[in-house]
Amino acid sequence: MDAKSIFLNHLAQTSPFPLALEVDYAKGSYIIDKTGKRYLDLISGIAVSNIGHGHPDIINAVKNQAEKYMHVMAYGEFVQSHQNDLAIALARLLPPTLNSSYFVNSGAEANEGALKLAKRITGRTELVAFRRSYHGSTHGALSVSGNEVKKNAFRPLLPDVRFITFNELNDLALITEKTAAVIIEPVQGDAGVRIPTQHYLQQLRARCTAVGAQLIFDEIQTGFGRTGKLFAFEHFDVTPDILTIAKAFGGGMPIGAFISAKDKMDLLTHSPMLGHITTFGGHPVNCAAALANVKVITSEGLLEGIEAKGKLLQTQLTHPAIKEIRRIGLMFAIEFDSPDVVQRIVLKCLEKGVITFWFLSCPESFRLAPPLNITIEELEISARLIQEAIVESV
Repeated sequence: MDAKSIFLNHLAQTSPFPLALEVDYAKGSYIIDKTGKRYLDLISGIAVSNIGHGHPDIINAVKNQAEKYMHVMAYGEFVQSHQNDLAIALARLLPPTLNSSYFVNSGAEANEGALKLAKRITGRTELVAFRRSYHGSTHGALSVSGNEVKKNAFRPLLPDVRFITFNELNDLALITEKTAAVIIEPVQGDAGVRIPTQHYLQQLRARCTAVGAQLIFDEIQTGFGRTGKLFAFEHFDVTPDILTIAKAFGGGMPIGAFISAKDKMDLLTHSPMLGHITTFGGHPVNCAAALANVKVITSEGLLEGIEAKGKLLQTQLTHPAIKEIRRIGLMFAIEFDSPDVVQRIVLKCLEKGVITFWFLSCPESFRLAPPLNITIEELEISARLIQEAIVESV
C-alpha cells in the first residue's frame, strides 16, 4: 500500500479533500515533497512556523533537552529548568498583570483552561463570545466559537454562552454583571482577518472592568510577531486579564499556555486542589523549543521588518477580481466573489509551488501567513506565482 493510500485509509481525515502533499523535508520557507518539488510555504502550518522550518536554534534546543530527559512527571509537581526559564521569559515580555503561565499542549486546551479560570475568578457562568470567531474544536472551545455550521452536529455544547458582533459598540451593553468572561481574538483570524478599531477594544476593556468580567484575549494565531508586534494587543493599548497562546509559541513543537496574574492562577490550586491538570503540559522538550523560539523572535530583529514585508506582498497582489485585501503584519485575507474561485486559486497555487490555504468561516477568501523571516526575494517569487494562479483561475 502506498503512502497516500495509508494516509487516506488509516489516518482519520478532517475533510474528503485533503491537499495530500507528501512531505519529505522542510527548510526555511520551503517544504519539499517526495518527488523533490519545492513549495514556498506561505501558510507556516497555519501561523505556526513563524521563524520558518528547521531553524538551527530550535533543532539544537530539542536535541539537547531530549538527551537530558523527556517526560518525568505530570505538570506542576517537579521543578524543571526549561519550564522556569520559559515562564520568566514570558513574564519579562508581558505586562505585570500577566506574570503567571500555565503550560498546556495546544491552543484549544489553552482556551479551555482560560474559560475555567474565568469562572473560578468570578463565580459566574455566562460566557460572551463573538460571531465568526474560532477558538478550537474541543467542546468548550467550540462552544465559544461562532461558526454554527461547524457546531450543530455536536450539540449540546456549553450552556450560558452569548454571542455578540465583533467591532460593534452597541453590543457591549450585553456584557453584564452576569458575565464571567468575554473571549475575543484581538484580530479575528478564521473570520478572514477582521481588524477592530482601537476605540472598540478599549471600550470592550472598559466594559469588562466596569462589570467585573474577565477579558480573555485569544492570541493563538496572532501571537509571536504575526501582526508586526510580539502580541496583537500591543497595537491597541489594551491588556487582557487572561492571555492564551499556542501555534507559533513552540517554534514547530506543540505547546500552548494560558497566562494571567499569579493571585488569579493560584485559585486553581484549591477548592478544589488540582483545579486544572495536564499530563504532558509543559513538556521539557517543547518548553526548550519554545524558549529558543522566543529568543530568536525577540533578538534577531524579525519584528522590525514584518510590516515592510507585509506591504511589499500586498502591493504586488493586484488583480481586478480581488475584492479586498485585509492585512495586519504578515497576516492576510485576499477576498474574491465566491468560494469556488478561491478553491481554484489555492489548488493552482499548489500546482505552481506555493502553499496557500482557505478559512473555515470566510470561504470567499484565501489566507497567507508566511514565515516572518521569509526573504524579499522569496516574497517576490511568491507574489508572482500567486498572481499567475489568480489570472488562470478567475
